[in-house]
Amino acid sequence: MGRYILRRFLLILPTLLGILLINFIIVQFAPGGPVEQILAQASGANISTTASVSGGSASSSSSYQGSQGVDPDFIKQLEKQFGFDKPAHERFFAMVLDYLTLDFGRSYFQDRPVFDLVVERLPVSISLGLWSLLAIYLISVPLGIRKAVRDGSRFDLWTSAAIFLAYAIPGFMFAVMLVVIFAGGSYLGWFPLRGLTSSSFSELSWWGQIKDYAWHLALPVTALTIGGFATLTMLTKNSFLEEINKQFVLTARAKGLTEARVMYGHVFRNAMLIVIAGFPAAFVGILFTGSLLIEVIFSLDGIGLLGYDAVIKRDYPILFGTLFVFTLIGLIMQLIGDLVYVMVDPRIDFESRET
Repeated sequence: MGRYILRRFLLILPTLLGILLINFIIVQFAPGGPVEQILAQASGANISTTASVSGGSASSSSSYQGSQGVDPDFIKQLEKQFGFDKPAHERFFAMVLDYLTLDFGRSYFQDRPVFDLVVERLPVSISLGLWSLLAIYLISVPLGIRKAVRDGSRFDLWTSAAIFLAYAIPGFMFAVMLVVIFAGGSYLGWFPLRGLTSSSFSELSWWGQIKDYAWHLALPVTALTIGGFATLTMLTKNSFLEEINKQFVLTARAKGLTEARVMYGHVFRNAMLIVIAGFPAAFVGILFTGSLLIEVIFSLDGIGLLGYDAVIKRDYPILFGTLFVFTLIGLIMQLIGDLVYVMVDPRIDFESRET
């Protein structure tokens, strides 16, 4: 197992490098970069100034949109400010060398180290993802087992209808609905709309801080749970159904074992293998996709909202920094998922697999 773990760790670096390279190339062709955004702002306020400085005849052959009539020296200054005065390959290799020391650069528009911004926002996203996954598993596993035991019953049919309805509606739609109903949108104002804590959080007692944190977390976690429990519930049901119909279960029942002993003594461990081992991948899924729009809707200062704002503003250091962190977490969680497989079922041996 040690050799397998070592191989996986050695694969992390080229995987990160390949993902960064692909996204770096894509960004080079994406319009609306930081230079163009500054030019768009300057076009309404500073064009007359730059034109007068150059004697009223300023013109530009730059490829940037909105550069017409802007002083070329001003454009060169912007390119130097954002590092675009160097060839693309030099910028990429310089970025990779900095990333080896966890230096993600400085934000273009917040003028802060990206590493500090990521460290500041990451706990919010992780806490949101962990609490949501805990709620999803607490609902999905018992419900999936119950549906497997009562397969084909009215309970199974009605719960399946509710599950398919939840699966068909995206989680962010539930989030919007919860905001409208419970967060002062149109009806009730029971829950706050912004942040994970109140402004007076530090002044509260430890019990008051717990209640305040849970109060702010209730709607985001509910939205993520409703949007994510359907798949795990059906996975649990199908996994248990497959094990229940195997020969060893029939043999255990023939020996006179109780249904509870058969279910939790023989079926549970085998059926829960894929469910338990899928926890790391499910966490990555919520962290990558599910929490992003939830953080935007509820104004939670997590890494998802940070990356979203970076895409809108074309803040490339933050964009690549958050991408690097997301990818690194995803690769590590995949490795943890493999280790969980081995812990749940020692018969699995990744060591014997081909490289």
